[in-house]
Amino acid sequence: MRRRKALRVLENNHPPCTMNHPETKIDCSKVYVKQSTFSNEQTGMFDGAFAGVAFKEGDLIEKGVMRRLPDGFDGNTCPYIFTWSEERPNKVWGMGSGCSPFYNTCKEGTANTRMVRYYDEDRFEIYATRDIAKDEELLHTYVSLKWRTCFQDLNEIVHKDDSEHKTEES
Repeated sequence: MRRRKALRVLENNHPPCTMNHPETKIDCSKVYVKQSTFSNEQTGMFDGAFAGVAFKEGDLIEKGVMRRLPDGFDGNTCPYIFTWSEERPNKVWGMGSGCSPFYNTCKEGTANTRMVRYYDEDRFEIYATRDIAKDEELLHTYVSLKWRTCFQDLNEIVHKDDSEHKTEES
């Protein structure tokens, strides 16, 4: 009985990620994480971010903070972090809050979300690029998809159809 009551209290006292306070820096209350729809025997099993509610084009889906990683960190070897500058080659890497690390990628122009990066404030916002149904997987195109070594195989998978079309046209 006590345990059940404690669980109810925890459910009612939302963790910071789901707190709807006007001053919160992190809000991913409309997003949840589960096994990605792209998981299979060939790709392996991995998680993805999903819409907890329906979104209209332009809606704010999630906002959060980015924690810069120490100088010298090589993000080319770690797929779970973000490029955190427009400089190329990139030397600044960040770890995103909330559900942001679980948004999977897709071909440029097909993503249902976009991330707006505020480098000078170390924060981000993720917006819907089109209407998104509740429970639909949330995708954005990684800005470093084409050049980060840790994404080499992923880039080939995402752009597989492109290379098949080029081969057919040649």
